Amino acid sequence: MKLTNEGIKDRKAWEEKGYSLPKYDRNQIIANTKQNPKWIHFGAGNIFRAFQANVVEELLNQGVIDTGLIVAEGYDYEIIEKYNRPHDDLSILATLRADGTVEKKVIGSIVESCILDEENAKEIERLREIFRAPSLQMVSFTITEKGYKTRSYMNKVVGLLLERYKEGSLPISVVSMDNCSHNGDKLKEAVVEIAKEWVSEGKCDNGFLDYIENPRLVAFPLSMIDKITPRPDDTVKEMLISDGVEDAEPIVTSKNTYVASFVNAEETEYLVVEDLFPNGRDAYEKGGIIFTDRQTVDKTEKMKVCTCLNPLHTALAIFGCLLGYKTIHDEMDDEVLKKLVTTLGKDEGMKVVVDPKVLSPQEFLDAVLTKRLPNPFMPDTPQRIACDTSQKIPIRFGETIKAYRNKSSLGTEKLKVIPVVLAGYLRYLEGVDDEGNVFEQSPDPLLDELKALPAKDVLKRKDVFGVDLYQDTLAKRVLEIYAGMQGKGNVRKELELL
Repeated sequence: MKLTNEGIKDRKAWEEKGYSLPKYDRNQIIANTKQNPKWIHFGAGNIFRAFQANVVEELLNQGVIDTGLIVAEGYDYEIIEKYNRPHDDLSILATLRADGTVEKKVIGSIVESCILDEENAKEIERLREIFRAPSLQMVSFTITEKGYKTRSYMNKVVGLLLERYKEGSLPISVVSMDNCSHNGDKLKEAVVEIAKEWVSEGKCDNGFLDYIENPRLVAFPLSMIDKITPRPDDTVKEMLISDGVEDAEPIVTSKNTYVASFVNAEETEYLVVEDLFPNGRDAYEKGGIIFTDRQTVDKTEKMKVCTCLNPLHTALAIFGCLLGYKTIHDEMDDEVLKKLVTTLGKDEGMKVVVDPKVLSPQEFLDAVLTKRLPNPFMPDTPQRIACDTSQKIPIRFGETIKAYRNKSSLGTEKLKVIPVVLAGYLRYLEGVDDEGNVFEQSPDPLLDELKALPAKDVLKRKDVFGVDLYQDTLAKRVLEIYAGMQGKGNVRKELELL
């Protein structure tokens, strides 16, 4: 079973092994898309292949739309060269359900792959051609927040927007779908900064800046995205090989990107997008994307990041490392840790949650606690989630602390779990687990700096905690719990007191 256009013509072989295949004429969709492209996406990673590409796949299967996706990669060209093109841009989505079943699906909605390489005349000219197309409605991104700060990458993106301006100030929506706060604003800030420089340097006229800053022509919507897509899992790989799928072995590129012909992902997914599309858009809401206003997108993000998912993830990451766990789902089998995150979400978080109305906070949290975190088929690790913890705490816990301080009926003395998590973070910075064994902490830009400070001084860092912990008794309580966590087995003892 070869994952190519020719290989999937043997539908019987694939379907007998439980794979669903594209139900549309892929050659016709490829032709339609190349002639009248509507959506190009930058970032050929797993979340795009598992989420946005699957939404478009469903709509193609239903006959709701008649064009597919174009993907462009501007960081790791080997993804396109070693995965996309050898497989004719086809992909396998393995959805790992909490009940243990696996849905296997061949995704054909990605119909063209491009490389954002200005030194390759053919590649860059094709991208310019796409950006000059009047039909183009959306340019989206999953390149991580760091990508917007990478000048070489963004220079190339702005160069493509300049092509669209030169073609007659054609309208477009430039959509960040990265998992970061106010993502659209950050993307716009990066684009505007470069455009201003180019105008001042005489590389383009002032009209280009006017074009970029005119929301009726170029929109930068906010979005909230949520779906867990870990690295290619060995169990899934072996399952595909057993089925007879060729070339299922993952590739590690020279830039250390893990790429395979398949993506394994959880079933739960959310994408909420501010409905700003100056050139129109197709009916992607029929594929599950929620389109709404700016305030509602902001509320959904706060709900997820401050209450219903991200704080729970960080708590499990910290204590998973300290208690020697290698998977998140194993932590959820530990009654002490399960109680920790359940209380954190259902008790402390829900008292100050922001309800966006388009998604129910209670239902979202219930799915996290009963389906997502305990899913034994999701190979996610506390070590992965512990990356950049110092950058995450201000939003994931600082905002809740602020809300407790601002609500007269509450006050931080009513917080029980958050002080334990913050004490656990101090303990994590020691790099010694609860059994007294040294462990390697996950990458973090402030790790070495914070490790060199006494615990009482770490707590003074407003940039880490988002608030002044010494404003009330919170810092004192955190230090007391931290002191109780010293010595073998005492991290767990402190958790058992909750």
